[in-house]
Parts: sequence; structure tokens; C-alpha cells
Amino acid sequence: MNRNVAVLDIGTIDLSSIIAALEAAGSKAIATNQRSEILDADGFVIYGAIKLSSFMSVLDKSKAAELVDTRLAGGKAVLGIGAGLHAMFETSAKDNEIAQGLAQWPGVIQVLESQSLAKAKVQVAKNSMLFQGIENDAFFFDQIEAVLEFSLQVDPPFVAPMVSFLNQGQSFIAAVENGPLTGIGFYPERSGDAGIALLRNWLGTL
Repeated sequence: MNRNVAVLDIGTIDLSSIIAALEAAGSKAIATNQRSEILDADGFVIYGAIKLSSFMSVLDKSKAAELVDTRLAGGKAVLGIGAGLHAMFETSAKDNEIAQGLAQWPGVIQVLESQSLAKAKVQVAKNSMLFQGIENDAFFFDQIEAVLEFSLQVDPPFVAPMVSFLNQGQSFIAAVENGPLTGIGFYPERSGDAGIALLRNWLGTL
């Protein structure tokens, strides 16, 4: 496969595990904040394991909005992982503190009724390419906030995004496949063989 993947280096997160997982899936991955490397890569990953309000402050410094917009305008793949998925939505509201996301999709990040911390099976969207062959596998979730529903309206001839959910007492978005833009709320590098297979499926779309 040998795809080149750039993982956004915001300087505050250890990216070694996700880079190792991407390489195990068959890519050549680097951590970088260099615009040219990010725009030239076959795939671009935004990885975060913190709440959105904290994550957006560092994404703003990295000019992530412009990088994502430029790649998507050229049909080049972007994958958000963890807080990277949440960053693709409009806002996060908590205790009257509102954080602005990248607004690729409408939606508000909300605090979950209880923390999701476990391996769990996903309610996979029909015809999902991301979960192909691993529809019944479990993935590792560790989050206290999520988007509860996907509200983007898409009319023919445009293709509606494929949205997968997790239901653990409360249903929330686990993954979105929307053309070159993909987001997952779980952590593939902590999901064993299923996580590597999912990354391999994503690389196969590049």
C-alpha cells in the first residue's frame, strides 16, 4: 500500500502509538506541523485525546482549519481521531463555555451521561468501507463527550455520509464517512487487530 500519512504534531500529544499503528497498517507515517508535508501527503490525520475546548486552542495555533479546507477542496483524505472527530463539528457547549469547532459538519459536542471507557461493538453504517470485514469487532472508547446525532441534510444526487453509532445506555456518533473526510471517536491504536484493520481500510480509500 505504501501510502504517505502526515499526523498533525501539535506539540502536546505523544503520537508514537498512532504512528506505529498506521505503519502496522501499511503506511509511511510522520508527525509534522509543516504545511507542505501535510498538503502533499496521501492522508492527513488529526489525533486528539482531550476535550474539544482544550483541543481547539492548539488546533487554531496549527492553522488546522486552513489545512483541512485546502485538502478537502482537492479531494484529499482527512481522518479525525478522538477529539479529531469532534473538531469536525460546529461547537462544544459546557458550563456556558462554547468552543468553536472546524464546522465541517453541523452538530454540538455534548457531555455524556457517563464516561465511555471500554471496548465496544459499533452499530456500523450500511455499506461502510471503514468497517469492512470488521463489522462485529470491538473498538476502544475513552471519552466523556460526543455528538449524539448527525444533522447534516444531503439531497440527491449527492451521497449522504455514512454514520456509525455506539449505544451504551446513551447513543452517540462513533464514526463518520463523508467522502474524503472521515472521523472516528475511538482509538484504533488501542483496539488491537481490529484497529489496525480499520486503519488499513482507511488507507485503502486513499
